[in-house]
Amino acid sequence: MSVAVTSFAVFAASQVGTPGPANMALLATGARYGFRGALPFMAGVALGKQFIIWPVGFGLMELSSEAPWVFEVLKWASAAYIIWLAWKVANLRLPTERSADQAPGFAVGLIVHPLNPKAWAMIVAGFTGFVAPGTSTVYATAMIATILLACQLILHPIWTFAGDRIAQTLAGTRAEPYLMYSLAALTVASVLFVVFGGGT
Repeated sequence: MSVAVTSFAVFAASQVGTPGPANMALLATGARYGFRGALPFMAGVALGKQFIIWPVGFGLMELSSEAPWVFEVLKWASAAYIIWLAWKVANLRLPTERSADQAPGFAVGLIVHPLNPKAWAMIVAGFTGFVAPGTSTVYATAMIATILLACQLILHPIWTFAGDRIAQTLAGTRAEPYLMYSLAALTVASVLFVVFGGGT
């Protein structure tokens, strides 16, 4: 009765660190508002994943087997929303000066992962692939929540800082549109990969 902590930590790091909707949002926010300006948003993104982990751990998995259509609707609605965000990213141009408008805050960051199909898939995979049958629900959920939060606290700032650096280097150059198209394409690819069952 246990959680495969080391294996799940490796899995979690690989998922949290790779391109996806949340990391693209962090990259774009860091680029537009700078690393410091993006900090409240980044904190919200990190904590927002907890809104998925705990309900999944305490019974949402049972609901998914009894009413799979609910999760199918959620999956496609979330995917559509994230693809719309990717379109916005593709058409975004980095400011040559820091934006004067207000950066998205903590509350906005909280909803990023609940609307992120990659996050849902990652968490469900964590419970189904790394938790032994009979493990205490509280223990399993707490371990998965802690490991994911630790990965986010390390890796989310890297993505946000990368956005800050990229903006200072490429803003206003000929390479900028291609960068934004590439980021948008990676976002869409990561969502489609999850939606069509290619992985987590």
